[in-house]
Amino acid sequence: MHLPIQLFDAESSTYTYILIAAGGRDAVLIDPVDRQYERDLDHLRRLGLKLVYVLETHAHADHITSAGALRAATGAQAAVPSGCGIPPADVQLHDGDVLRFGAADEIRVLHTPGHTAGSMSFVWRGNLFSGDTLLINGCGRSDFQSGSASALYDSIVGKLFALPDDTLVWPGHDYRGQTVSAIGWEKAHNARVAGRSQDEFIELMGALNLPPPKMIEVAVPANQNLGLPHGG
Repeated sequence: MHLPIQLFDAESSTYTYILIAAGGRDAVLIDPVDRQYERDLDHLRRLGLKLVYVLETHAHADHITSAGALRAATGAQAAVPSGCGIPPADVQLHDGDVLRFGAADEIRVLHTPGHTAGSMSFVWRGNLFSGDTLLINGCGRSDFQSGSASALYDSIVGKLFALPDDTLVWPGHDYRGQTVSAIGWEKAHNARVAGRSQDEFIELMGALNLPPPKMIEVAVPANQNLGLPHGG
């Protein structure tokens, strides 16, 4: 099984992933962070990789993306969920789309709304990149950016839990030092979802009363422009 390169931004607890095509130089990068721009470029250069796509799982509220800067530096295409209001992207993704890179690698696109209305997850070679939809032993919040606890439950239980049990789960964030999980484990043990009905999940999510992300007012508008200054 091919595994991604997993990189971490400690300030926002964000995971960024580099996917490398089998037997080639083509690469895809998922959810980059602006302050890690040089780090990510260094990885690509060190490994002799050609960046083909920069993918976003959603318009993030807790950090600013470097997708626009990476696109300018490498010639990669920016591919984003069609429902997230990111008009400068080269590719607007829809449920069921397939992105191809390298000789034979494919990334399958799943629309998994709930954390935000446009949130997407990506499946590649037995690996799931779940963004903020499904976390390790948890899930993303659903109380802003057109979020919906009902939709989030459907996305997790109806779409992600329908994947094979041995699918590896690579989340968009983790706050407890965990790096990877598996669909089978999450189905049986996830603290927010496992064993709960949709109504019970909605009640649980409605009682969280979380403070808004500190960067939301700055991050979301910036990310809707691929992290570039408006007009840039």
